[in-house]
Amino acid sequence: MEAFHKVEGGLHDLDAMRELAVESPEDFPLEELDSETKKFGALFDDLETRAMLKDPNDSKSAIIHIHPGAGGTESSDWASMLFRMYLRWTEQRGWKVDVLDFEPAEEAGIKSAVIEVQGEFAYGYCKAESGIHRLVRISPFDANARRHTSFASVYVYPEVDAIPEIEVRPEDLRIDTYRASGAGGQHVNRTESAIRITHIPTNVVVTCQTERSQHRNKDSAMKVLYARLYQRYLDEQRAKNSVIEDSKSDIAWGHQIRSYVFQPYQMVKDHRTNVETSSIQKVMDGDLDEFVRAFLLLGAQGKFARSRGAAQQTEEE
Repeated sequence: MEAFHKVEGGLHDLDAMRELAVESPEDFPLEELDSETKKFGALFDDLETRAMLKDPNDSKSAIIHIHPGAGGTESSDWASMLFRMYLRWTEQRGWKVDVLDFEPAEEAGIKSAVIEVQGEFAYGYCKAESGIHRLVRISPFDANARRHTSFASVYVYPEVDAIPEIEVRPEDLRIDTYRASGAGGQHVNRTESAIRITHIPTNVVVTCQTERSQHRNKDSAMKVLYARLYQRYLDEQRAKNSVIEDSKSDIAWGHQIRSYVFQPYQMVKDHRTNVETSSIQKVMDGDLDEFVRAFLLLGAQGKFARSRGAAQQTEEE
């Protein structure tokens, strides 16, 4: 209701400004009126988008896991670029972000990153980003300046505290501790604060090493584990009611949801919705709302009812 009242108030303010612009055009130039009209349009679009978020999980916080695919150092760097893009996007939306796990790659980029996003309908919006993201650019790591294609996976889970349908028993968990990698000072180098938890019945493995405290790393890892197990449960339920391809997709050619082309031209295209833009730098700086809105619009029409379950299972590889 707060969003509705905000739009309603914005409409009244815009009508009043239009009347004043007619009466006193020197005090209210058209440029200012156009600017306010665009702001109202964004408010209205956001309200309309929220109306599509009807799944019970949409209002929950989101856990985003970013992992490089085929391509070596180039893909690790691409994963770090996506990590930055999502930090910028969530910042623009006013959401709170907590980095649950971050593992740098040896040469450049990251091996893996997990972030928790807290905000109004965070999962409802973030779920649009789940899938394989493809980059085409002239690699800065290639001395011959050749064009490379790289891939990274992004998987989004709703955050849950418990799963009534699944009993997570202590005896089903294998908990390993190890020394955190990367920068972090003497404490990281001397203390086995990093946590790896394996859920033995499903072989789901999660890690966390961002905190200095082993206890806090364990809490964060358990949060990710519950989210992964819950998504697995949802996928199994979907499989009972729909035909889902048994074979799992590779993080490579033919499975991408979106392509980001830096050279020989500039374009970002979402292959699910066909939305595209040449403003690639704006997208990399977090301007994702157009893509998310188009995805949710088609989702509301039932276009992705079966495909999302299959796409999510790629993470289990």
